[in-house]
Amino acid sequence: MSTVGHPAATSGQPGRLTGNRDFLLLWVGSGVSALGSRATSISYTLLVYWSTGSATAASLVTFAALLPNLVTQLPAGALVDRWDRRRTMVLCNVGRIVAIGSIAVAVARDSVWLPHLMAVAFVEASLGICYALAERAAVFNVVSADRYGAATAANESRANAASILGQPAGTLLYALTRWAPFGFAVLMHLISLVTLLFVRRDLQAPKARADEPSGMLARVREGFVFVWGQVYLRRALGLFAASNILFQVLGLGLVVIVKNQGGTPPMVGILVVVNSVFGMAGAMTSNFYLGRWGIRRIIMGVNISWAVLMPLIGLAPGLVIGLAPMLVVLGAIFALIHYGAGISNVAGMLYVLQSAPDHLRGRAGSIVMLLSSGANSLGALFAGFLLDSTSITKAMLIVGGAMGVIAVLAVLGFGGRARAEEERAEAERAEAERAEAERAEAEPALGKTPAG
Repeated sequence: MSTVGHPAATSGQPGRLTGNRDFLLLWVGSGVSALGSRATSISYTLLVYWSTGSATAASLVTFAALLPNLVTQLPAGALVDRWDRRRTMVLCNVGRIVAIGSIAVAVARDSVWLPHLMAVAFVEASLGICYALAERAAVFNVVSADRYGAATAANESRANAASILGQPAGTLLYALTRWAPFGFAVLMHLISLVTLLFVRRDLQAPKARADEPSGMLARVREGFVFVWGQVYLRRALGLFAASNILFQVLGLGLVVIVKNQGGTPPMVGILVVVNSVFGMAGAMTSNFYLGRWGIRRIIMGVNISWAVLMPLIGLAPGLVIGLAPMLVVLGAIFALIHYGAGISNVAGMLYVLQSAPDHLRGRAGSIVMLLSSGANSLGALFAGFLLDSTSITKAMLIVGGAMGVIAVLAVLGFGGRARAEEERAEAERAEAERAEAERAEAEPALGKTPAG
């Protein structure tokens, strides 16, 4: 399948991202929106777990927040490819303002109800998925083709920056008063809504082609055909899906370890800051590794490093004496894990969005997120039951053993000379197809003077 760039992406826009007004507006708007979502994500867990002491109850809210990854991704991707992207993002922000605002009011009135939290978490996450898919596709309408990699890395760094500020802000605001992080999220989504109104460039996907399927199922099927045709993406998705389930245990396990050792919510926030800083560092340095290793070696290296690091989390509480030293050790282990995650996230998303034609970017992104993260909701439930039924040390050793199996599969799937030759041939074929598509798009414009 040939990859077709959008005309707006190759029309001589400013090469530097800092000089691209529309990109900066999208970047800032999505960034503050993510900031609000990060603040509420940690606040849901703190609100439930510190009130009930039940990991299972906390995991139910996390399950509701992650369930859209499983049930919302596919229809959202198909609809985003048909709807006006700017309008979609505006409506998503309005919906989140209303939903999260209801939680802020309920908490302020001390009338928190677990089903209400679960319903809002589901709605907020569903709207967030639609927003993210529309924004990712829209970015490629406002930057030049040679800046795709830089824009993707900037967006991944922005996500980690939102974690650096959002989750610690959520814990601190929660410590101040329980409704504050939800009120903060409402304000952030409102700011995001305003920035969208000042974006000048058309963000809409190209009009439907004559041969494009009109039914929802047919459009989703077209997206699956594209994703399945990407050899290394197909192999990597299975690995990402399995490891993402384990990350749900790690996330809740961190809260459990800190609480069991006599820690406080702000201490969890500090560790989250460390994780996000290193995740952002991984994203910012991802182009360095992509240029020298390629996606194949990145996948193998990251999975092997995780298999080594994850069991150490369970051993730390028994080997390290004192709360402060244990937090330092945990922070170092989680930092290295998230550094690798930052690298692999940029590599995977760049591969998808750069290779997908514009009319398929919403669906391609949704399918990749479904296959790689759709099981996260089940992973959240598994995390709660596992951590309530066994010790934290045993739970982390189980996670480490499972990660070891995943690492072996990564080496088998991506190692060897034959796999290297396939990767090289696929890269050359994709580059040739892209160059041919860009030449075809440039030909009608020859001899014409751009307006303005």
